[in-house]
Parts: sequence; C-alpha cells; structure tokens
Amino acid sequence: MASLPTGIRLITSFTRDQWYRAFIFILTFLLYASFHLSRKPISIVKGELHKQCASHGKVRLNTLNENAFHDPAGKISDNETHCGWAPFDKKNYQQLLGALDYSFLCAYAIGMYLSGIIGERLPIRYYLTFGMFASGAFTTLFGLGYFYNIHNFGFYVITQIANGLVQTTGWPSVVTCIGNWFGKGRRGLIMGIWNSHTSVGNILGSLIAGYWVSTCWGLSFVVPGIIIASMGTVCFLFLIEHPKDIKCSSTPLISSKGYENGTNRFRVQKQILYTKESSKNLISKQDPEIQSLLSDGENGTIPPKFVTVLRGDGRNGMAAISFLGALRIPGVIEFSLCLLFAKLVSYTFLFWLPLYITNVDHFDAKKAGDLSTLFDVGGIIGGILAGVVSDRLGKRACTCGLMLLLAAPALYMFSMVSKMGLEATIVMLLISGALVNGPYALITTAVSADLGTHKSLKGNSKALSTVTAIIDGTGSIGAALGPLLAGLISPSGWNNVFYMLMVADATALLFLLRLIQKELCCTRSMPGEQLQFKEH
Repeated sequence: MASLPTGIRLITSFTRDQWYRAFIFILTFLLYASFHLSRKPISIVKGELHKQCASHGKVRLNTLNENAFHDPAGKISDNETHCGWAPFDKKNYQQLLGALDYSFLCAYAIGMYLSGIIGERLPIRYYLTFGMFASGAFTTLFGLGYFYNIHNFGFYVITQIANGLVQTTGWPSVVTCIGNWFGKGRRGLIMGIWNSHTSVGNILGSLIAGYWVSTCWGLSFVVPGIIIASMGTVCFLFLIEHPKDIKCSSTPLISSKGYENGTNRFRVQKQILYTKESSKNLISKQDPEIQSLLSDGENGTIPPKFVTVLRGDGRNGMAAISFLGALRIPGVIEFSLCLLFAKLVSYTFLFWLPLYITNVDHFDAKKAGDLSTLFDVGGIIGGILAGVVSDRLGKRACTCGLMLLLAAPALYMFSMVSKMGLEATIVMLLISGALVNGPYALITTAVSADLGTHKSLKGNSKALSTVTAIIDGTGSIGAALGPLLAGLISPSGWNNVFYMLMVADATALLFLLRLIQKELCCTRSMPGEQLQFKEH
C-alpha cells in the first residue's frame, strides 16, 4: 500500500475541530482587519486636505500640486486651493480635522454601549454583516465628496457620525465569536496574535489610502469601502458563530481537565419544574454574585414555569446579563477606565501621526503615511508580547502596568528624537508602538474575554458581548477625546500634545494600581493562582 503524500498527512494530522477553529481564527482576523482598514484613510488624507501653507513675509512658499485641476481660463477649480481642500484650507484646519475625528469616535463610543446589548440578542452573523455593509457605504460616501466636489463641512461630519455608529457592530461580534471558539488556555498568546488584525488593518489602510492620496484622495476612501463591504459578503456566507452549530467542541482539549476552561465547563442540561416558592430557593442556592447578576425581578423570582439550566454554553437557557450586572463583575470598571486613557493615546497616534510626520519631517502625505505604519508594526509586536508575558505570569494587570510605566518615557524620547533624522524616528516608532498598543491590545482581547467568562457568571456566555462592549465603549470615549485634544493643542506646539499623552498614560496606570496590588498579594499567598480570573 502506497504511503500518503506529505501534504495529505499534514492535513489529516489535525482534527476536524482544529481545522474549524483555525478557520474561524483567520476569518474573524480578516473581518476586523477590514474595519480598521476603512478607518485609516482619514489620517492619511489629512495631509492632502490641508497642504503646508507656510509663509515668509508676503511670499507663499507652498505651490500647487502638479495634479491640480484648472479650468479653461487658467483659474483654479473649486476642487483644490493653495492650502488643500475647502473647508480645510483655512487657518483653523486642525480644529476642523479634529472635529471630524471627534464626530466619528464620539458616535463610536456612544454606539458601543448599545451595540453589545443588541448584539447578544441577535445572530452575530447577521448583525456583523449588516455593520460591514453599512460601514462600506459610509466610507465610500466620504470619498464621493471628492468626485462630486462637496465642500460642506456638515456633509463630512454627518458621514463620520453615521460611520462611527455602524462600526460598533464589529468588535463585540468578533470577540464574542472568538471567545466561543477558544477557551482560557493560552488565551493571552492566542488573542495577542489575533489582535494584530488591528495593526494589520491600519497598515493596509495606510498603504491603500497612500497610493491615491496625492492624485485622487476620493479613491483613498472608496476602495477601502468596497473592501469592507466585500468582506461583509464573506461574513454572511462563512461565519460560524458557535462550535455547537456544527457539533464541534467549544474549547481545545489541552489537558484532561480541558472541559473546565472557558464557557463550556459544564455541558449537562436538565429541566427543573418548580413553583413560585421553589424559584426563590433556586436563586438562594446561587453565589451572592449570581443573585445580583442574574436576578430577574425585584423579589428575585423567575417567571417561567420551566427553566433550562445550561452551564457553560448558556446560549438557549440563560438570560442575557444586564448592564449593571456586567459592571459588578470584579475588574470591569478598573480595566474600562484604564482603557479609556490607553486608547486615548493609541487613537491620537492613529489619527494624527501621519500629519505630525508631515509637519516635523517635511514628508509628503504618501511618505508620511508609509512611515506611520511602523507604529502599527510595533503594535503587533507589543500585543503578542503582552499576551505571552501575561500568560506566563498569570497577571494581566501587572503586564499592562509595566508597559504603561515604560510608555510615558518612550513617548518623551520619541518627541525628542523624531526631529533628529529618519533612522531615530523609525526606531522610536517601533518602540512606542509596542508599548502604547500592548496594554490596549491585551485589555480589549484577553482581559475582556476573561471578564466575560468570569467564574461569577457560571458559564453564561451571553455576558461576553456586553462586557466587551462596556470595556471597549469606555475606551472609545478616550479614543474620541484624544484626537480632539490633539487638534486643539497642536497649534500651540506638538510638544504639548506629547505631554498630554504622557499624562494620559500615567492616569491609565493609576486605575490599575488596586488590581496590580491584588495580583502581587495573590502571588505571595497563593503562588501560581491569579486572583481575578482563577477557575475552580
């Protein structure tokens, strides 16, 4: 009998569950990368919307782009002015560009709180598909302003607000899906690698937008809009929300106790017949946290006559957790407030770094956009490193705290050396990207999944979407404030922007001090165990 080819042996060496899990990992990676791909163009196009218009005496040093449109009489068309694209060609351009960022991110922050609650009550596949189609439409609409010669500031603001709202469908959906498929074993490493979709999307968005920014900036939005809409079609055709849907196991069996990890620790289903009086006894037997989290009324009774108890999966029997119930989960408030300031720093770089490089290093919009991708390359390294370290130590808060502590001096060094030349800028972009995005990546992925499957929930996986939305929604408030503050502060000097970012990093660290202290105390009293997230 002939031996099997090497490729076939490789394929058959993996189980059916492993292949499906790898497929979902890659698919959700690509889906959310397309979200960030569609967000990046605005930061690249800023340098084109307002070109450098330095003056010396009465002589304007800026010249028109060689691709400027002229009418037959030799006059400049409305499409382009000496300083860019109206209304961003005025002296207050930084405030206007900051308002665009704020419009998107404020809508995103508000919508995120609602998105998690809505998302856990709707099929993830339909909800995510709708969001991707709508995001593609509004991203494309912004770019059409170029082709239809639109100079109304309100048009761009409304488009950004609408896009911010529909983009909130993405994060709770993909985190819930990936949380359903992967348990807590090596969650930091797995999600650290998976979360690099943020940086990959930013890099691809920068390169795509940069390709057209100097010649036809409208395509810098239209092409990413088409890409995310196309990925919405892929989502509708291929996304599998839960391993139970195709009779796969919920978590990888990495040990004989693997069934105890994640949201599938108990798979026994049974029906319980009870009266109104016995329902009180049922709740009274729960942990105190469960009584407050899952109580359905003021008196704690459960109205239906039959209850299906699902431990672990919880998709068909357990009620979705309330907003206040999610806030009571230990660690949610602290990590949410920490993320508010960590994301403030990250998104300030996301939206303003290319313009900063253009102003300081005097590169054109395309070169500045290409160089800014190094910050995201550093972010990939930092996210994976944070996941590996937190898995090894079993201390999420300590890992985040250490990186935040190092980030502040790194930002100061970046503000100093970025004026010294290209080589120094490249090195500090990589270091700053790793230290800034490492805590952000860890909190929005592994920490959110840990808290969303906290022991107090007794396997109620429906809480994951709400917890994720609360944490990321709070972080998005900082994401909205950061670019807005940068737009207001930058006219007084870029150094002041960096001082603001350093203060934000220090504040993020302050909110983690209590959790860091508990993790360190836990190490001394119970070596090897993690206080907030240990499993029984």
